[in-house]
Amino acid sequence: MDDHALLALAVRLAEQAGSAILAVRARGFAVERKADLSPVTEADHAAEAIIVAGLRGATPDLPVIAEEEVAAGRITAPAPAFWLVDPLDGTREFAGGKDEFVVNIGLVRDGRMALGVVFIPALNEMFTGIVGAGAWKCCRSGETPIHTRAAPEDGLTVVASRLHGDTAQIDTLLAGRRVARTLNYGSALKFCRLAEGVADLYPRFGRTMEWDTAAPQAVLEAAGGRVVTTDGAPLRYGKPGWENPHFICWGR
Repeated sequence: MDDHALLALAVRLAEQAGSAILAVRARGFAVERKADLSPVTEADHAAEAIIVAGLRGATPDLPVIAEEEVAAGRITAPAPAFWLVDPLDGTREFAGGKDEFVVNIGLVRDGRMALGVVFIPALNEMFTGIVGAGAWKCCRSGETPIHTRAAPEDGLTVVASRLHGDTAQIDTLLAGRRVARTLNYGSALKFCRLAEGVADLYPRFGRTMEWDTAAPQAVLEAAGGRVVTTDGAPLRYGKPGWENPHFICWGR
């Protein structure tokens, strides 16, 4: 498959997973805790089963690293190219009745993001990107290309996590910069708001895992943005333990 076919596969599986998530939400569900005390629900497992089966069936040569499998102790070794899956990013938002939860499916090549899909089931918004080829948003009004924006003269729009992050570090980063407003979101939706040009900066000084960031990083980079560690290096993938360092997302 070429990248456009791989992206179409990820889109189809994200839509199927999103439908399963919404079905669980409609009938009600219990919230459990994993070993790291993060929440997990029936919807996380149902969505992951759909995505993992679909990816392994269609691309058997590409390993799949998925959040709930890793949490259960199934460790799949990475390869030069592999999938990273977060079947329900923003479980806290999902459990709390908010609409900001997303489905993330990203493809890594040689430690860098190649392409990704971020689907927001409750809003029926699909963000897709192929690094070097472009990024797109698909919603009820149709599909349009998206691009990051140049920072407005009246100041940056900063997006931040509702629950995670070090306020002092964020304040230090923003010192001397003109900030017009700050918006708080859960999940990978923050990356997407930069990618579509409605925000400019997302600093993350809290813990994240590679499946949290892979797909949305691909979308943001495909739209003209960048994701770097605090020392300015590109955020890369296939790290031991799958844990990310702190990072900063920039628009144009």
